[in-house]
Amino acid sequence: METTGDYERPRRVAVPPSKPFLKSLQTSLKETFFPDDPFRQFKKQPTSRKFLLGFQYFVPILEWAPRYTFDFFKADLIAGITIASLAVPQGISYASLASIPPIIGLYSSFVPPLIYAMLGSSKDLAVGTVAVASLLIASMLGKEVSPTENPKQYVQLVFTATFFAGVFQASLGILRLGFIVDFLSHATIVGFMGGAATIVCLQQLKGMFGLVHFTHETDLVSVMRSVFGQIHQWRWESAVLGCCFLFFLLLTRYFSKRKAAFFWINALAPLTSVILGSLLVYLTRAEEHGVQVIGHLKKGLNPPTASELAFGSPHLMAAIKTGIIIGVIGLAEGIAVGRTFAMFKNYHIDGNKEMIAFGMMNIAGSCTSCYLTAGPFSRTAVNFNAGSKSAVSNIVMATAVMFTLLFLTPLFHYTPLVVLSSIIITAMLGLLDYEAAIHLWKIDKFDFFICLGAYLGVVLGSVEVGLIIAITVSILRILLFVARPRTIVLGNIPNSVIYRSMDQYPIANNVPGILILQINAPVYFANASYLRERISRWIFEEEDRLKSAGETSLHYVIVDLSGK
Repeated sequence: METTGDYERPRRVAVPPSKPFLKSLQTSLKETFFPDDPFRQFKKQPTSRKFLLGFQYFVPILEWAPRYTFDFFKADLIAGITIASLAVPQGISYASLASIPPIIGLYSSFVPPLIYAMLGSSKDLAVGTVAVASLLIASMLGKEVSPTENPKQYVQLVFTATFFAGVFQASLGILRLGFIVDFLSHATIVGFMGGAATIVCLQQLKGMFGLVHFTHETDLVSVMRSVFGQIHQWRWESAVLGCCFLFFLLLTRYFSKRKAAFFWINALAPLTSVILGSLLVYLTRAEEHGVQVIGHLKKGLNPPTASELAFGSPHLMAAIKTGIIIGVIGLAEGIAVGRTFAMFKNYHIDGNKEMIAFGMMNIAGSCTSCYLTAGPFSRTAVNFNAGSKSAVSNIVMATAVMFTLLFLTPLFHYTPLVVLSSIIITAMLGLLDYEAAIHLWKIDKFDFFICLGAYLGVVLGSVEVGLIIAITVSILRILLFVARPRTIVLGNIPNSVIYRSMDQYPIANNVPGILILQINAPVYFANASYLRERISRWIFEEEDRLKSAGETSLHYVIVDLSGK
């Protein structure tokens, strides 16, 4: 301390020495793109060891496979068979949602899980088709090519969109741009997924009422107009059958939530519904009474489709646009689901590795008659609860689906479409996370309205509009946080040297003659003017308060820039 007259003043803090430009740039790039320092393991290693470690880094199965035990395999075998029982009916259902042949839904549960098992870092993620991406494909590509009038061209566009989705996903992982997905906040994902789930459920009214013609639009008004504009074409047989299976599926879901022992019943309920529905239609000849069925499914494994990718199509830009959008949705859902279940088992998954794995499995899938796959929550939850220990459960599931493709596909001929609609509705109800929305309302009203805006954008506009709203509002939220950071007044907690927000801690006391402010964000050019004006206002308000209370006038202003 320096002494001047009757008071002491603190010494000035020295300015830190400047760093060379290249070193400063290197540090910034490392902090931005390599926060986990993936090169740490290569230090002080011989060349051969570096090569092996690099191979293990990009193909994680080589790292954990030597430690794999028979006990793990027994657990993965049970989990794999369990999720296969869910993958078959869901694959067929979601393929119909995407307006593509049902067999493609089965193909998509064979090749992609094998790729992910080699490249993925999650022990619990179960790979498969997802409803939201399926709906996006139908709504976006259906505007370019009619799936009923030009089914071959439409399917080629679907494969092409899947290819570009994979390229986009893998590129993000290779370029270490995984943080881009983090721009979708939890509130926007809850709202968007809830809105998409609502639209998917409404779309299933076509199957529930046995309607042949239905709107390709996804907004609430168009769907309701299409449903109630064809009341004379409603088939009571389909409606009754659909309500019965929907009640059965919801009942098993309810009991599984009430008691963990009923988990297996809920996991096997979709396949049970398909079997019972097929037997019922076959025995009662319900097909002759207006109940629509899947029809013939071709036996055999995935035919190669690399030559069918429509790179020369006039609709190529639509396929690229669709691929990028469904790629983002697949990443956002898959990585969020993977991280959620990884926390339960206390291990870490690498977001960039996941992006590469997702990208490679979709690139490979597009060349083998598959459309977009990700990590759906419902299938992953079943895999987790069934006791999976590693990604081998995906290999077991793929093997079971392969067996189905080779020998069992004719058995699905009589599967009623209304059962598939019931399965989709039941799965989508799990995405309507109203509890999370209520929690947002209690914690942060602004986040709640972001969630509500994303939901209404999907339901009243379209899935694309809802996605645009979700991304735009997320970015605006970040910009608003940077440009208008919170400033709070700190007070002293009695009998301590601790200072806390006076709004949150009513017992905190003002320090006489001193105003202590804390800024909850870094200071940038974007918020410098705002902070100067806001701090001035705090000073004026504090001086007015002290004057009206007859207390000591304000002498010092302390600004805490730690951004806690």
